[in-house]
Amino acid sequence: MNYLIKQFITYLHIERGLSANTISSYTRDLKDLEVFLKTRDKNLINCDGNDLFLFILNMRQNGKAARSIARIVATLRSFFTYLIAEGERDDNPTIHLNGPKLELTLPRVLSETNMDKLLQGPDKGVDLYIRNRAMVELLYSSGLRVSEVVSLTVNDLSLDVGFVRCWGKGYKERIVPLGVPAVESIQKYLDGPRQRLKKKVNTEAVFLNSRGSSLTRQAVWQILKAWAKERNVEDNIYPHKLRHTFATHLLDNGADLRSVQEMLGHADITTTQIYTHLTRKRILDVFRQAHPRAD
Repeated sequence: MNYLIKQFITYLHIERGLSANTISSYTRDLKDLEVFLKTRDKNLINCDGNDLFLFILNMRQNGKAARSIARIVATLRSFFTYLIAEGERDDNPTIHLNGPKLELTLPRVLSETNMDKLLQGPDKGVDLYIRNRAMVELLYSSGLRVSEVVSLTVNDLSLDVGFVRCWGKGYKERIVPLGVPAVESIQKYLDGPRQRLKKKVNTEAVFLNSRGSSLTRQAVWQILKAWAKERNVEDNIYPHKLRHTFATHLLDNGADLRSVQEMLGHADITTTQIYTHLTRKRILDVFRQAHPRAD
């Protein structure tokens, strides 16, 4: 790999704290660019805007979807901005490079009725069942990402004051409040089931499997699917949908956008604003269904 790409990837990992998946995508895009430039006897230092335009055109002709093209353009902008900052280039060849305009995709959420169904059910008193309930309550009460849930330690929980600490993207710390049902469910899990699951394993992870190891993201997904099926919630359930649901229900019930942004750990409020589109759409649907002169 070109040393400039290696330096950039190190920068993304160490200084920006991007996820492994994001870094993998950036790496793949830049390797593709490097291969393309070689066919034109160019490199990352002497290429120009026309070279990048032809690269994007080549990606389109090879069947890349609009969303992938948009990501590639974002990769190029970030990379060449980095080269300028490092003194490797004094010009930015991406200045006139435009990606495709993407349609706004609204996140899918559970209705409050379905969310209530998901949180109902008899207390079976089994360790894994108590763990699963605590986890579902936490996901909805906090809006944590699944990666944040599986990395939680017992030291991150302050149940006496109703807060949880987590480390989001870029290793940024945030403190999120918890509702009373979530606090009670988590405390019940910690009071016995977790200790029995832990066995002799030396771990501080909150959510453990039957062998005493920390749950994986895939395991959380499977647990949530089974939990929803048991309660006849037929909607396509996955952990991030509960994060979307958390944010939407807060806004539906009067929370302000800045507070929701803080709780979700979004660096940019425009990321959080997508939930306001969802709320407005719901209001419009209610109006069209209820008002006699809506049509």
